[in-house]
Amino acid sequence: MSASLSSAKSRAALRTSARVSVELLVVLVMTGVAVWLLGQMWSIMWPLVVGLLLTTLTWPVARFLRRHGWPPALAASTVTLLFLLVAAGVVALIAVPVASQSGELTEGVSDGIEKVREWAAGPPLNIGEEQISGALDTGVARVQDSVGSMVTAVVTGVGTVVNGVVTAVLALFLMFFFLKDGPRFLPWLTRQLPGRLATDIPVVAERSWDTLGAFVRSQAFVGLLDAVFIGLGLWIVGVPLVLPLAVLTFVSAFVPVVGALFAGLVAVLIALVSNGPTDALIVLGIIILVQQLEGNVFQPMIQSRGLGLHAGVILLAVTLGASLAGIVGSLLAVPVAALIAVVWNYLREQLTDPDPGQEPPAGPAPEPEPAAGATIPSQ
Repeated sequence: MSASLSSAKSRAALRTSARVSVELLVVLVMTGVAVWLLGQMWSIMWPLVVGLLLTTLTWPVARFLRRHGWPPALAASTVTLLFLLVAAGVVALIAVPVASQSGELTEGVSDGIEKVREWAAGPPLNIGEEQISGALDTGVARVQDSVGSMVTAVVTGVGTVVNGVVTAVLALFLMFFFLKDGPRFLPWLTRQLPGRLATDIPVVAERSWDTLGAFVRSQAFVGLLDAVFIGLGLWIVGVPLVLPLAVLTFVSAFVPVVGALFAGLVAVLIALVSNGPTDALIVLGIIILVQQLEGNVFQPMIQSRGLGLHAGVILLAVTLGASLAGIVGSLLAVPVAALIAVVWNYLREQLTDPDPGQEPPAGPAPEPEPAAGATIPSQ
């Protein structure tokens, strides 16, 4: 005889499912509202994010100076000035080789196009010269028809450059103030929050800062190693624009997985156009070798899996970030995913019941919450 369903248990399961669904819906709505608010405040959030990323990169130098007796304002000013000098030097190193080798690269592109036309005219494609010329004429006509769109794109690009300059200036000012007054933030935040939040929020903020700093510094060091080894390989092979390609490799390292593929593709294409297919294959082999060393040797040693994110999660995060916000989204995807993991791990710690068989650690009883004027030691 088959057992019948219990109506009481079925109603209880339905009520539980309905309650959980409503709660999840409320959480999703609040998350959507928070994301919408961040989007409305993006003009100030983006400089803030860039300033924080720059601060995590330069904070070790400022901390070293402060520990050796430098006043906070002097240490922050010195680090900011050094950062500006380094950034200006990098820009100069990129602009000068590009300007000096642009003619050579243009000739290489023209020769590459001619080789492609010759290859297309032969077997197995056997595309006639008239068909190729017709396709080129059609492309030129389409370009002429879209001159208005191109002008609009140029104007939009100029506006983007201006916004980028404003963002960079604001980010530099914020970096200076973060370097100068950053250690005072957690004590101030503790005094402003009530009850349990005075403990939880500063702890999450400190863990998030440690995770973000570890990510930025480790990616910078790994990117530097990639840039040095790949740049050395390109120089040995004789590929033009070695320095700009090395800098592109360094910058692309801040977008895990996808950034390495993009930088490698650019290097292989330039080698193919300027040096031919043989050198392009050699460059491809160099890039694959360096990327294997990075993935299997450099990153595990430097990062020590500090982010706690699987490679598949990183790839999905970069893909989602790029689809939602383009280049900016791809740059911020992994740090945001790491910070979400920090918050989730802290919530899981707080929501997990202690093991009943585990004895509490020996030692003095926990101290009460700090008073209004108390401070938290800075890192």
